[in-house]
Amino acid sequence: MNGLVEWSALGQVVVAGLVLGAGIPALFALGLRLVAGTSQEDPDAAQRRRAFTDTKGPVVIARPSPARLVGALLCFGTVVGAVAAGLVFLAAGGHS
Repeated sequence: MNGLVEWSALGQVVVAGLVLGAGIPALFALGLRLVAGTSQEDPDAAQRRRAFTDTKGPVVIARPSPARLVGALLCFGTVVGAVAAGLVFLAAGGHS
């Protein structure tokens, strides 16, 4: 029965499926998480905000740090590059 299955081809398909099917969306999600910032603020700032505003005011979300923005940009750039490479691959005939 080993003659019916090409194990190397099956392995290539599984690896490509994991990288492209799970890796690229995970990288995009990581980029979103990095650019989202954080809702944690220092306790003193929270106390001052509560003293001057009602508790039903807007939620303050701090801007992400420059390092997080660079990381998000790298994630999004990689995703866009992978999509562009896939489109070029398909437009070229879809085979190597």
